Formats: sequence, C-alpha cells, structure tokens
Amino acid sequence: MNYAKKSVKDVDVAGKKVLLRCDFNVPTKDGVITSDKRIVAALPTIKYLLDNGAAVIACSHMGKPIATYDAYVKKQTEKGTDPEKITEEAWQKSLKKLSLKPVAARLSELLGIEVKMASDVVGESAKALAAELKPGELMLLENLRYEKGETKNNPDLAKALASMADLYVSDAFGTVHRAHASTAGVADYLPAVCGFLIEKEIGIMGKALADPERPFVAILGGAKVSDKLNVISNLLEKVDTLIIGGGMAYTFLAAKGYGVGTSLLDSEKLDYCKEMMAKAEEKGVKLLLPIDTVIAKSFPDPIDGPIDVETVPSNEIPDDMMGLDIGEKTRELFAEAAKSAKTVVWNGPMGVFENPTLAKGTIAVAQALADSEATTIVGGGDSAAACEQLGFADKITHISTGGGASLEFLEGKELPGVAALLDK
Repeated sequence: MNYAKKSVKDVDVAGKKVLLRCDFNVPTKDGVITSDKRIVAALPTIKYLLDNGAAVIACSHMGKPIATYDAYVKKQTEKGTDPEKITEEAWQKSLKKLSLKPVAARLSELLGIEVKMASDVVGESAKALAAELKPGELMLLENLRYEKGETKNNPDLAKALASMADLYVSDAFGTVHRAHASTAGVADYLPAVCGFLIEKEIGIMGKALADPERPFVAILGGAKVSDKLNVISNLLEKVDTLIIGGGMAYTFLAAKGYGVGTSLLDSEKLDYCKEMMAKAEEKGVKLLLPIDTVIAKSFPDPIDGPIDVETVPSNEIPDDMMGLDIGEKTRELFAEAAKSAKTVVWNGPMGVFENPTLAKGTIAVAQALADSEATTIVGGGDSAAACEQLGFADKITHISTGGGASLEFLEGKELPGVAALLDK
C-alpha cells in the first residue's frame, strides 16, 4: 500500500468548501464532554484550513446510535426491554444523547469563533448552512451515524455529503480502517487528501514498517493470540526482535510444552504459535517470551481490587494458578531489548494493567520506551492509555490515535480510508 498521500498542504484550499472528517467521538456524561483530547487534536488541521481561506464543513460520528426506529425496536426486543418502554420518544432520547452539539460548543470555545451546528447530516439544515458558509467559517454536521447509510458506505449518502463541498480532507485515523460513506465513499466524488493527524500517522508508522532504522523491535501484548494472528505473522517479516507478553504469551508458552495452569489459553492456536516460533527461527528473528510470571489463584475481582500474588519461572506455573503479568526478570529482559533498539513499536499491555499490583510489567515497558533513544511508536488502545496515565506521552515519538486502525496497519492490511486518498 502506498503511504505517500497528498495532504492539505499539497492543494490550494483558498475559497474552497472543505468537507473535513474528524474524530469527535469523545466521552460524555449527561451531555457534558469529559475529555476533549480528540477535539484538541483536530485543531491544527481546522486552523490551517480556516487561516488559508477555506470554508470548513466538519463531520464525525459519535458512539453507535440506532439510525431507524424499526432497528431500535428490534434491538430493544432482543435485550428483553419492557415493550411499554419501546417508544419513538425513547428512541429519539437515545439519539439525542449522541448529538454532536456539545462538540460544536467546545470547538467554539477553543477557536474563539461561532461554530454553526446543523440539525441533520445531509438534510435541509446541513445543505442550507453549507450553501451560506463563507471562507474562514466553520460548521459541524450532526452525528454521521444518524444516517443508516454511513456504516454501509451507501453511495447516495457519500454523494450527498460530497455535494456540499469542493474538497475532502480525512483526519480521523481511528476510522480509516472502515470503508464508510464519510471515510472512503466521499472520495469517489471529491478530490481527497489527508489532514495533519493522518499525515503524521501514516508518515511515522509507514516508515517504521517499510524502512525502519534497525534494530527494529516490536512488543505485542493483550489478551488473545487470535486478535493478533496477522500482526505477528506480518511483523516476523520485518523485525529483528519480537517480544510477546500479556495474556497471549501463555499460549506461546504452552506451545513450548510448558504447563500454564489456569492462565488464559487459546488452545486452538497452539499449532499457530509453534509455526510462528519456527518462522522466527528460520528468519533469524529473536522471539522473546516471559521468563518469569506473576501468578495468583484467580482473576482480580473487582479488577482494581487487592490481590495476593507471587512470581515464579514461566515453566513452573502451578496447575491451580494463573499468570497475570510479566515478572521482574522478564521486565528487565524486555526493557533491555527496547533500549538497544533504533525503532520500537508497542501494541498491547503486559498484564492486567487496570490493577496496580498487576500493572508493573506494562509500566516497565512504557518506562523503557520513554528512556529509549529510539523512534518509539505506541499503538492506540490500552498501551496508549498506559503511557498517558503514567505521564510518559511526551517522551514517546508517536502515540497512535486509532486502536483498530493502528492494529490493521501493523497487519499490513490496506486501510480503505487511506487508500482512497490521492497519491503524492
């Protein structure tokens, strides 16, 4: 896949109406935004467009609204909801909770200008506001997923979105792995380029995978091998060292013939793990697995509650115990590999990092990346959250804004929302 894509700086935006796909899928509580990080992340592209004379029609999804009343009735019936509570009013209320109005208000505050809010996506309100929009002005469409055609990449919806603008700018990396009307479909009807967020994502991650500075080390964690099958296989073609921790490590340890007690085990993937270990040996890739493991009788309940643990060698996990984090010797081993690298990619925690007792492995990896001189890239999701919570974010070269998208990037998959953009 070609990652050299045109950006907003490669086209003339002056006097043009620009449809800008952002990721404003922000957390809210009782209609109040609890973190505006994603809104702030979009500001450089928005400001560039406004400062260079574009009229900006921003759009985003939020959550998973049920776009039709019939679908709402079906969903509620399946959940066993009291039929008297399944009303059109209740459906409208569920939609209202996922309105982008709070985002428009926050954007107005951050930019110091009025952000005009459409009451629909491609209806009369959106079209009227878009028609009147002048250079240097910004409007926001209502939640894209209010339209059932959005997730189905409906060409009529894509065409209706495109009809309001002269240029499409994609800047929501967290959605580019999905072929939706607003991420891929619109590019059939408008010239399409990327904003600064996506330019950075595909620039840094694309180089890491296509032409990394070596040694290149990848660290994979998380629960299941099945979630990372293609990532493991793809990275073994590219890296010098592959480190595997988290719940998925126990399937690899079991494939080596070790007893793993009651640890998480993908029993159907044992042969796959043997194949991957053989592939690593054949390719001359160093494959590092935990050499010691933090164990307990059972999973913590509640997840962040107190838990009694001990550390044992990875080949000595008792039958009635489960591995829940990497041990101290493994932390040192993994940290050493990360520190000696020139490029490091990390995706997935080393243990149950939501629990303070079982977060030490994940903290050690985050610390090793923060201390490293290498180009360090952290995939979205839990690893990104760990770096941010620990205050290491400013010491990491790049923290991806898209969990699913960054994972598919590491798999070597074509991302529809990137493929649709104009090549440089």
